[in-house]
Amino acid sequence: MEKHPQPPLRVFIFDLDGTLVDSNEFHVESWDRAFRHFGKNFPREKLRSQIGKGSDQYLPEFLTPDEIERFGKELDEYRSNVFKQEYLPRVQPFPQVRELFQRIRDDRKPIVLATSGKESESKHYTKLLGIDDLIEAQTTADDVEKSKPAPDVFTAALAKLDGITAAEALIVGDTRFDFEAAGKGGFRAIGVTCGGTDERVLREAGAAVIYRDPADLLASYDNLITKLAGS
Repeated sequence: MEKHPQPPLRVFIFDLDGTLVDSNEFHVESWDRAFRHFGKNFPREKLRSQIGKGSDQYLPEFLTPDEIERFGKELDEYRSNVFKQEYLPRVQPFPQVRELFQRIRDDRKPIVLATSGKESESKHYTKLLGIDDLIEAQTTADDVEKSKPAPDVFTAALAKLDGITAAEALIVGDTRFDFEAAGKGGFRAIGVTCGGTDERVLREAGAAVIYRDPADLLASYDNLITKLAGS
């Protein structure tokens, strides 16, 4: 059977936590502290395995519907405050994010951010990374009904650009939930392992190509575009 090339790549959609900034372990810490504050104790590895989801999808993995009804909102607010006050100031960017974004923009491709995190965190990260002038828009969990692994944040991000289809967009993420969401939305997706997820897990979840971090993606940018054009 003749293999038909994919539509041309027209836009990049980037996840934030674990993809552009080194924050995943801080989220594990803040969730652990929040659960313990409310008398719940879970293995760290289990907490880590669900990082990448928004709180609407994260909490049901650990609490019963009754517990969510009784104190889920309060727990999430406690976690959010702990993260913002104690961990957010300690988050560091991964190397060469701005240089990568500049290369993509020089290639005449717009960039949109799509995260399961909150809007306040997303704004902090864009300033930390120095990329405000290089992105078209950003979508957060606050903008959609369901966070990842639902595709809502990606489809909402795409909707901010006129006339571009999911097949013409490329998701860049670091957890299996990014790729599950991308698959549900009809997007192509590539991965980075700097967020802590094993390469094998990302491939099984649907990552087409995998890099170490944004700097590695930058170094391989031309090869990536060629590979995607022929896929």
